[in-house]
Amino acid sequence: MRWSPAPRASGLVGEKLRFALVLVFLCFFYIAVIARLFLWQIVRGSGLSDLGRAQSSQVLTIPAIRGEIKSRDDFPLATNTISYFLYTNPKIIKDRQDYTEKLSTILADDPASVSAKLSSDLYWVKLATGLDQDKKRAIEKLALAGLGFQQEYTRFYPEASMAAHLIGFLGKDSQGQDKGYFGIEGRYDQQLSGRSGKLYAIRDALGNQIVGDTREDKKIDGRSLKLTLDRTVQFTAEKRLREGVLRYNAEGGSVVVMESETGAILAISSIPSFDPQKYYEFDPGSYTNPVLSNVYEPGSTFKVLIMAAAIDENKVKPETRCNICSGPIQEGDYKIRTWNDKYFPNSTMREVIIHSNNTGMVFVGRKLGLSNMIKYLNRFGIGKITGIDLQGETTGVIRDKDSWYPIDLATASFGQGISITPIQLANAVNAIANGGNLMTPYAVSQIITEEGKKIDIKPKIKTKVIKESTSKIIAGMMVSAVEEGEAKWTKIKNYKIAGKTGTAQIPVAGHYDPNQTIASFVGFFPADNPKITMLVLVDRPKTSIYGSETAAPIFFNIARDLIKYYNLPSQ
Repeated sequence: MRWSPAPRASGLVGEKLRFALVLVFLCFFYIAVIARLFLWQIVRGSGLSDLGRAQSSQVLTIPAIRGEIKSRDDFPLATNTISYFLYTNPKIIKDRQDYTEKLSTILADDPASVSAKLSSDLYWVKLATGLDQDKKRAIEKLALAGLGFQQEYTRFYPEASMAAHLIGFLGKDSQGQDKGYFGIEGRYDQQLSGRSGKLYAIRDALGNQIVGDTREDKKIDGRSLKLTLDRTVQFTAEKRLREGVLRYNAEGGSVVVMESETGAILAISSIPSFDPQKYYEFDPGSYTNPVLSNVYEPGSTFKVLIMAAAIDENKVKPETRCNICSGPIQEGDYKIRTWNDKYFPNSTMREVIIHSNNTGMVFVGRKLGLSNMIKYLNRFGIGKITGIDLQGETTGVIRDKDSWYPIDLATASFGQGISITPIQLANAVNAIANGGNLMTPYAVSQIITEEGKKIDIKPKIKTKVIKESTSKIIAGMMVSAVEEGEAKWTKIKNYKIAGKTGTAQIPVAGHYDPNQTIASFVGFFPADNPKITMLVLVDRPKTSIYGSETAAPIFFNIARDLIKYYNLPSQ
């Protein structure tokens, strides 16, 4: 019988196959180990680390200090007061009765409640919160083992309700955590709040703290904010508005004061208001800032924008005469009249503004045309948010060109049938004041980081709305409206102010209520070199429905105060 090499070859093949299988198994094993390590260390590393810390350590939250909100002169409008909470480790307390008697006396707490907390089968118990410095020192003098203090902060508003709508307030979210709402507190909540830290006190297997062995995640305190708000201007605006609302038996009112060149907010005031320290005691409806959030029909204050557009497009000139101003105008099924049913035939455009002539503005609107009107409304920012750095801004809506009818063009020319917010109107008129630039209004001038670095906020020009020459022409018309118009009795002697009254009817159930209006006055001064732009609104005044008899006096009372404050020269 001969020997054959075949079995040996077969054996070699089997060994190679077994080797390959072992190699594949080892590869899969190492891949599985690496994948598992990746899962533990990378994907779930943070969670497992937190779990390990929870099992072996006591975690204390170190609250970040919320940033301050300061006025233009660095006075704190929103700051923090320091208090303390008292905690203990019940497991290391030997004489609970002694602890209970001493602590309950200082804390003015029920001894049974204190004793129950000291008897807890826990390693950490909060005994009391909101302790002031005196109580903290009294407890420290007891020298009782196992007690500790942690700082906590309470938001404090030194000026109470002043500028409440601008500042907002610090409340609680659904998880009970601090959260800023409305105004600056809401808009800048993330920057103000910072990031809380954590302190981990390491325990041994029996739960005892290992002395000196602690770990800490550093807290990052919030950033502070410096506002453009001037406290004197704010105080003046609030005082005069409050007086006016009472005098004219109105439901409310608003004032916004801006720096003409930059768009910086010097004051915002609205009635009704609230106290940010005790916001929970007020109707939530009062938290909303009407200057930013309320939409209304502007009425005659809107006429200066349409006139500016027509002059800028060279469709009319100041001396252009109105050939349809001798009486009411029929537009389809509607008859358009002047506000007092008086007519001035052959009026110039200057006279149209002086007399606040609705028929004259229909003439201007027709000359301007629908396409140009929509173009300039967009340029002036009507129907768009201004971008002001406060929480809660809303906007009106400009209809698409295809949905406008001839009556819409006519009524929009004198501020009816179109909706805006007060801040939109103030900002649009401010573009006339500063030579044609539409600014982004802003309330924060500087951000101060936790390291003390100061970041300045610069004024921003959104767009060039009208030519500078146009702005000077409209300013001159507005001066004439003050000197010769229906509000001339309120003017300041030897001082040129550019202004325009408005009496906006309020739509109710498909028609306008003849007895309810939003009276307004908008303007800027000094007229030749504007420093201040201001809008005053009076909501549903009862003594008179007209802006010339309600909003205008408030405007000029504030203007007189500010002229003295800024020492502005007469003209």
